[in-house]
Parts: sequence; structure tokens; C-alpha cells
Amino acid sequence: MYFLQNNVNNSATTVLLFGTVGMLVLTIGLIVFIVFHQRKVIRYQLQLQKLEQDQQKMLLNASIRLQEEERSRIAADLHDDAGPLLATARLYLNENLVNLDKTSQLQSIYNAKQIIDDTIQLIRNISHSLMPPTLKNFGLESAVNDLFQKISSSGSMNASCRFHDYRERMHPEQELIIFRVIQELVNNILKHSNASFIHLTQNLSGDKLYIRMHHDGRGLTQNDFEKLNKAASGLGLKNIQSRLKLLHGRIFFEKDMSQTYFKVTIEVPKVEEGIAAK
Repeated sequence: MYFLQNNVNNSATTVLLFGTVGMLVLTIGLIVFIVFHQRKVIRYQLQLQKLEQDQQKMLLNASIRLQEEERSRIAADLHDDAGPLLATARLYLNENLVNLDKTSQLQSIYNAKQIIDDTIQLIRNISHSLMPPTLKNFGLESAVNDLFQKISSSGSMNASCRFHDYRERMHPEQELIIFRVIQELVNNILKHSNASFIHLTQNLSGDKLYIRMHHDGRGLTQNDFEKLNKAASGLGLKNIQSRLKLLHGRIFFEKDMSQTYFKVTIEVPKVEEGIAAK
């Protein structure tokens, strides 16, 4: 009887020992799994942060290149066009002018005036390219209408637009950035899509401004945009992304459900204190 009881106790002890060891192994395994999983999550987060930093760097570089291109273009216009015009006007108004006869003096003054008028118009054109007067004086709706009317008048494409909820003007910097994004998108459509029409609409939903463009040519999907945005080429798309980032805005490319049209949607917070405070 004692021997039987001892065997039962030994069996219970063995089962308890194996159970304890099993629980210990399971606990250690679980801890090791959690540690490795956490390390994997941390590595993934670090990789994601690096990708985001690389993306930020690409957008910043695109923005800097855009600014440098604008400066270079303005410098070239002033140097190549305005400079020679003013130099020519100076030739007509040199110190020998007083020694000429009356008729020659008047002709030289007239020629110099014509050249100065051309220079003024050139500088005005440069100024308008930096800040379109219609946008400055009348706002985004008028500027976009003016842009689309010029496209339609050229006969290259049927362009139309309609603003539904633009009762109050946005901050000037916001309007300028949005207008430049629209210009870049329209320019891409004109150059690459072979579309016959483009239609733009504007709506408000809550505190978000939505601008949508439809066209019937070759276009992009969101996947195409993401790939091009990460590639070394596609500077125009990077410029769009960097500009919208200043407004905390987003852009979406998609093909219409009918598979007939391509659509581009711009989403921008209507009231952006950060940009207004700058």
C-alpha cells in the first residue's frame, strides 16, 4: 500500500515537473517571439522612417530645383532680352545726340522710346508670370477661368471649368500655390494626354476644398503617380507634390468607373493658419 502511494506521488511530481517545465518553455518561447517581433516592428518602423525621410528629401530637392529654375529663367529673360534692349536704347541716347540735327534727334528719341516701351512690356510679362494679375486682383476662380478660356480659344482643346462654392477668397499664398498646381496639371495634359477636352470643377466639403479635373486622353492612376514620384524623373509631378505639401493637401489620380475618362482630385484644407502666418 505504501509502495503504491509512493508511486502515485512520484507520478504526480513528475507530471507537475513536466508541466512546470512545459509552461516555462512556453513562456520563454512567447517572450522570445515577442522580443523578435518587437525588433522586427522596430526595424520596419526605421525603414519606414527612412523612406519618409528620403521622400521628404526628394520633395525638398524638387522644390529647390523648381525655385532655381524660376530664378534662372527670370535671370535669362532679363539678361538676354531686357539687357540688350536697354543697351540699344542707350546707344540712341548717347552724348552725341546734342550734336545731331533736329530731325535726327527726334528720330533717335522716338527709337529709344519704342525700345523702352518694349522693355517695359517684357518686364510686365515677367511680373505677370510670377503673379498673374487676374489671380492677384480677382482670385482663383477668375484666374482659372481665364486660363481655360485661353486654352479653348487656341483651338487645341475644349476646356471648361465651374466653381460651385467659391464665395470667399482664400489666402493669396494658397491661391497662388493651387493655381500653379492646376497650371502644371493642365500643362501635363496638354503635352502628354492627347485629350480632346478637359473639365474642372470646384467644391467645398466641410473645411476641405476639392478641385477635380476630368479629361478623355491618356492619364495616370494613383499607382502610376506613386511610381513616377519616387523615380529620378518626373520633376513636374514632384513639384506638384511639394507645393501641395506646403498646404497639407493631397492629390489623387484615378480612372473613371466608366473606364472612359481620367480624373485628378486635389484636396486642400480651405483655412490653413500655418500658411497665413508666414
